Amino acid sequence: MGLTFDIQATASGGGRRASLALPHGVVETPVFMPVGTAASVKTVEQGVLERMGPGGRGAEIILANTYHLYLRPGHDLIARMGGVHGFMGWERPILTDSGGFQVFSLSSLRKVTPDGVEFRSHLDGSRHFFSPEHSIDVQIALGADIAMVFDECVETPASWERTKESMGLTHAWAQRSKDHFEANKTKVPWHAELNGATQNLFGIVQGGMYVDLRKESAEHLVEMDLPGYAIGGLAVGEPREVTREMIARTLEWLPKDKPRYVMGVGYPDEIEEYAKMGVDMMDCVLPTRAGRHGLVFARGEDGLPVRMNIKRKEYAEDQGPIDATCGCMVCARYTRAYLRHLFVAGEPLGLTLNSVHNLHFYLATMERVRTGLAGAVSSR
Repeated sequence: MGLTFDIQATASGGGRRASLALPHGVVETPVFMPVGTAASVKTVEQGVLERMGPGGRGAEIILANTYHLYLRPGHDLIARMGGVHGFMGWERPILTDSGGFQVFSLSSLRKVTPDGVEFRSHLDGSRHFFSPEHSIDVQIALGADIAMVFDECVETPASWERTKESMGLTHAWAQRSKDHFEANKTKVPWHAELNGATQNLFGIVQGGMYVDLRKESAEHLVEMDLPGYAIGGLAVGEPREVTREMIARTLEWLPKDKPRYVMGVGYPDEIEEYAKMGVDMMDCVLPTRAGRHGLVFARGEDGLPVRMNIKRKEYAEDQGPIDATCGCMVCARYTRAYLRHLFVAGEPLGLTLNSVHNLHFYLATMERVRTGLAGAVSSR
């Protein structure tokens, strides 16, 4: 009642061209998901998100953050607004993370026990407790199309023993998350409105930077028969070649007929590489965060992505767009000189325009990958 995943083609390298049908719409994969942490993709209005990218198709799915929305404005309030879709005026699919990574990031403000995690709010220091059941309750109230099991993300570097212990906790929490989700999934705010549709709960493979633990984690979660699987605990400081290895090896043990999601990656060349390896979904704050700091992406003469610091003085009188080959609304209208001026002058418009361009660049990258995969060997 909540998800169908139709693979149209698979390339020899593992990349797949597919369609992911969710309660709030169809997502063409492989896909990059802009991050809307607090029910807002920073500096970018929802209408712009719906129109950006090749052909004006817009972002087909975005991510919202369970931890931040739980703290402010509160999941109960959002549920009364019809869920995060109604609250933020976004009718397309949404994915929520479990809150586990944000709690992990608090380090000195948290205490992990087998029951869950006690933590202090980064906003006011107030005490809170997240168990797998509570994470699921919050995500059901938020009402995203895809929810995630509650997990623990281990620090990097971490010993094999520490990683093994953390992984065991993640597996126990995954089962508790699934049990609670199955018992309460009809409480999602739009259940009746969408003819009895429900959310979809994805598992998260952990195991740190250890291949044997990644294999054990993947196999354990696959036995739970969830509708999709994420690879978590990466892009947390490890070398890129290690990230690539962990993704490649983990993909070997995940089902071929279900969506596969790598959390929190990466630069444009990374998301293209991982999509061609067989990753179907990715998210990252990088395009908007980089844009707010003056970093924008363009295609070099060799076709590879390059990074440009728009703050540099060399752009003060540059009348060209960020990228002459880009079809975004920013490159069609504004010069590098103007964008540099906005940033130097502290004008908020500059943060928006940089972010819009970067998001378009990411969506265009995925569109190009999908087009290439469409001509691959048929999966049927």
